[in-house]
Amino acid sequence: MIIDPHYPNIVLTCPYREFTIELEQSVWQDVTTYAAWVNYDTGSAVAVPKAWTRAEAIKRAKQWIDRNFYGANTRPSS
Repeated sequence: MIIDPHYPNIVLTCPYREFTIELEQSVWQDVTTYAAWVNYDTGSAVAVPKAWTRAEAIKRAKQWIDRNFYGANTRPSS
């Protein structure tokens, strides 16, 4: 059995700091979701596995970068 490979459907690329955020769009059963990849000099990572909107995916990817590379706590204070 050969599994069908998943080729990302990148719909938007934007720079943030020294990183590149790539948004992938997927549609399954008429529901559109987004994932955000973060690319940097030494690799890449899926920063946001699932988001419901492009804006949410970008916001969470920026927070992921800040948290993982700059130690910034981006969560709102209660």
